[in-house]
Amino acid sequence: MSANDISKGRRPKRAPLSHSLWPTLKTVLRTLGSVAVTLLGLLFITFIIGRVMPIDPVLSIVGERASQETYDAVYHQLGLDKPLLVQFFYYLWDVLHLDFGTSLLNARPVSEDIARVFPATLELASLGIVFGVVIGVPLGVLAAVRKGSWIDQLARVVALVGYSMPIFWLGLMGLLIFYGILGWVGGPGRVGIFYVDIVPTVTGMILVDSLLDRNIDVFKDAFSHIILPASLLGYYSLAYISRMTRSFMLEQMSAEYITTARVKGMSEWDVIWKHAFKNIRVQLITVIALSYAGLLEGSVLTEIIFSWPGIGSYITTALLSADMNAVLGGTVVVGLIFILLNIFSDLLYKIFDPRAK
Repeated sequence: MSANDISKGRRPKRAPLSHSLWPTLKTVLRTLGSVAVTLLGLLFITFIIGRVMPIDPVLSIVGERASQETYDAVYHQLGLDKPLLVQFFYYLWDVLHLDFGTSLLNARPVSEDIARVFPATLELASLGIVFGVVIGVPLGVLAAVRKGSWIDQLARVVALVGYSMPIFWLGLMGLLIFYGILGWVGGPGRVGIFYVDIVPTVTGMILVDSLLDRNIDVFKDAFSHIILPASLLGYYSLAYISRMTRSFMLEQMSAEYITTARVKGMSEWDVIWKHAFKNIRVQLITVIALSYAGLLEGSVLTEIIFSWPGIGSYITTALLSADMNAVLGGTVVVGLIFILLNIFSDLLYKIFDPRAK
């Protein structure tokens, strides 16, 4: 705009709204397209796995003593006589409508079963990741700042044990010591037998529901049951998070800008937390998101050992019973969690790192 226009009081022209919104719209469309392609690939893989598994879904329904006529009727009813591509499109259409079929074990819709068991896993994994982040991040930072000290050695031992020890062994030892011998925690299950179905189900997470119902007794009992399995899951995430945090911080602490900050007389606290740690937040987002997703889908052994009625034990029971509808439904949900957490990580990138915008 010229000086003559300004002197005449003319307002500068604004960019058309369509041009200002186009970059954001383009990013949203690109993200949605990526999610759609990833989800389509996930559904295709789970469908193929369900077809190549050496399990006959018809026999699982009719039994081995059924007549050939009954077998053929159920085979036709399930659509297994149609071409494989047609079967996939039918499967895709049902999944897009949140229809994962009917469980062969209890004759209930798989979607209802998943909605019932997933909150238990969500509650367990969420408490575990909180444990892992609250302890793992400071431990990794201190190990990097005090490289070679006893804190650094402790962090290495913690990470090594976390990667080496089988979780089923730690779970059994934990039950034996803290429940069987010391009696510090509750046993297997989400609550004791006297507290089952006392509080109404609102979220499906017993700690939240007991607080909403203001039932402190149920909350205390539920917390005593969840603290041990959540701590074990948190310990595995702690080992991973602390190791990655230490690695990120070591790289930052050797950078020139850290030396410059110290030469200027900045306090060590500000150097560590306001400069070095600030630059690794974006990297930690991915680490924590992947760790959280791993807890959500990798808690199978923990749920089995502690009789925790989550999606991990649900998928395992369904697999052992040849209930492929339940197996595939649970697999799709777990895969969708990974996709959503990756999208969430990308959004956090744009918040914490302006260069990603």
